[in-house]
Amino acid sequence: MSVTVCLTFDFDAMSSWIYGYRTKSPNALSRGEFGAVGARRLIDLLRLRNIRGTWFVPGHSAEAFPDIMAALVSGGHEIGHHGYCHEDPSHMERAEEIFVLERGIDVLRSMTGVAPVGYRTPSGSFSENSLALLLEHGFAYDSSMMADDFTPYYCRVGDRVAVDEPFVFGECVDIVEVPFAWHLDDHPFFEHTRSRRGINPGLADPNRVYEVWRGEFDYLYQRLGEGVYTLTLHPQVIGRGHSLLMLERLLDDIAGHSNVVFRTMGDYVAEWRGENPLATWKSPATGP
Repeated sequence: MSVTVCLTFDFDAMSSWIYGYRTKSPNALSRGEFGAVGARRLIDLLRLRNIRGTWFVPGHSAEAFPDIMAALVSGGHEIGHHGYCHEDPSHMERAEEIFVLERGIDVLRSMTGVAPVGYRTPSGSFSENSLALLLEHGFAYDSSMMADDFTPYYCRVGDRVAVDEPFVFGECVDIVEVPFAWHLDDHPFFEHTRSRRGINPGLADPNRVYEVWRGEFDYLYQRLGEGVYTLTLHPQVIGRGHSLLMLERLLDDIAGHSNVVFRTMGDYVAEWRGENPLATWKSPATGP
């Protein structure tokens, strides 16, 4: 029995402001540019603790900061797919989604030497085509959904959804879901944003965030004893001094527990799939 900790970093840089906020404002873009400062700090933090993380990188960010990509590769970190310019797949037609998916793959392959096997949707939403396209393009896992918290599961395609009929579960396919959670994401807590969609106040007390993140780890460690604890971090957010100090404290506290290992998502998924092959796996949702 052991707990795996996966530290994941969404290196959005300017892309999330360009696509998500539809802005060319130098002020907004500078907030994304700070992601490069935060990324360098995080690379140093991980090196000092001998931790390899999983970095979900839009192709746009990779092309803007090739030095950071080189540092990630040389440091043994895993690089996952995060769109080209932080696009929202749920708003795309199938052909456009394929174009963005393949463009991101091509950029990351050119800079790392391998195609990414992990994916995180930039927007938090899929289209009806997304999972099938990930399967067609050889992805091994996704980390965007929330049907469990600490236990991976196989994704489904073909769910039938209607307001006047019972929910019908689709078929499990060979893409492992490593669960994501908004309360284990730094952006909603820390980042103050205003847009046409409303205001995210952000600016949370780091001690409050520490209690949430540590509480989730404690539940996994004390009550379940086995599973995967996934933090989603953005260099332009967690790279600020006060939040970075909180993260260092959390990592040191977690590392002080026995039977806890830090791993990349790709390594964890490869082992989990070997122990839980799709052919014999039973979905907790649908049963035998």
